[in-house]
Amino acid sequence: MRLKGKVALVTGSSQGIGQAIAIRLAKEGANVVINYRSHPEGAEETLAKVKEAGGTCHPIDGITIKADTGTVPEVQRMIAESIDYFGQLDILVNNAGIERHADFWEATEADYDAVLNVNLKGVFFATQAFVKYLMATKRGGKVINISSVHEELPFPHFTSYCASKGGLRMMTRNLGVELAPYGITINNVAPGAIETPINTKLLNDPEKLGSLLQNIPMGRLGKSEDVAGMVAFLASSDADYVTGSTFVVDGGLLWNYHEQ
Repeated sequence: MRLKGKVALVTGSSQGIGQAIAIRLAKEGANVVINYRSHPEGAEETLAKVKEAGGTCHPIDGITIKADTGTVPEVQRMIAESIDYFGQLDILVNNAGIERHADFWEATEADYDAVLNVNLKGVFFATQAFVKYLMATKRGGKVINISSVHEELPFPHFTSYCASKGGLRMMTRNLGVELAPYGITINNVAPGAIETPINTKLLNDPEKLGSLLQNIPMGRLGKSEDVAGMVAFLASSDADYVTGSTFVVDGGLLWNYHEQ
């Protein structure tokens, strides 16, 4: 159990990739803070699975915290409540993210702000609050951001989303340099096409799904657990000398992609 004695906060962990990450970190021994914005039932489901993950020999504790990760006071409160409950915080997984589909010339300011607030600004200030705590207590720590292959790969009609993930890539590189002297590492995990609730329409459209699979050398969509495994590695001491990097989890999609 590589994370025994650690506490991890996973934003947006009421479903999908975030839920899988929370469960995997619990299996590695970490106590887990589960964040949600609008799905308390999903958060409670994650909490139950987190506690089950430890089994009877290694009981795992957890808590759910409602917070809008696109709002700075909310993310600051979320970090503070996590620390208050467990007395420590060692790992921050910035998983929460949203996207808006629109032709560039039709994109609204409201949609742009929503995407950038959650995907970039919220990550910036959640990480800042976590780093301030680590520096004040002279602790090392791990930050893992869930980015996307679209920090590198263009995605027409999702320009604000791509901009947010590109910004996240540069923020991670910059903080990798700035935080390293304090024993704090920060890395991105960039999933490709993952089988999650957000892709329900795609999964039910054989033509679009078939076209996408032709671009994935491994011939399948990823599972949330594929992403969670990489996060578990980066959260562990096995990755103590790794920082400022992006790890692509996409079955080969990024380097093989071409428009049909």
